[in-house]
Amino acid sequence: MPVPSTDFKKALKQLPDKEKEALLLRAVRRDAELYETFAFELLPDVTVEQVYEQTADRIHELFNVAVTGRLLNRSLNKALSKATKETARARRITKDKRLEIDLILYTLRLIFDNYTGQFDSPYNGFYVSTARLTTRAVQLVLTNLHEDLWLEYKSELDDFLTQLHNRSKSRNLRFDMPRELVIPN
Repeated sequence: MPVPSTDFKKALKQLPDKEKEALLLRAVRRDAELYETFAFELLPDVTVEQVYEQTADRIHELFNVAVTGRLLNRSLNKALSKATKETARARRITKDKRLEIDLILYTLRLIFDNYTGQFDSPYNGFYVSTARLTTRAVQLVLTNLHEDLWLEYKSELDDFLTQLHNRSKSRNLRFDMPRELVIPN
């Protein structure tokens, strides 16, 4: 992403308001994420809760479409990848790390409620991706949230980690997956 130079900033300051508005409107027409970011920052009726609901709906739809695929494990892995991208997009729009964690947990709930049977598939891509996402959720909770909020997520994350560790594939992972969310004293 280019960094605006000082000359660019000076030229932008010298533009009349009407031309600035035209430039801004042209930019948001070309970039949907930029539009959503400005809408979130400028419009009072666009809230974090709305962004969460819209993104959760898109994630839910991704997994509904994945179920219709011929190769379910591969389709679920693609849906999980796209869901992770939707979560990152929502975080970039709102700059809210707790929203990112909540959306990751929503995705994990969808997986553990509906698709754990695919963990036993001979193909381990979906299992590994789910384990990585769960590990990422644990890391995000510990690094980005205040200690008082850790308990709010602990039981759910511990349940996900336990379910993952109970699978035979957990011994073959090439990364360290925690057994539980450890809260330091």
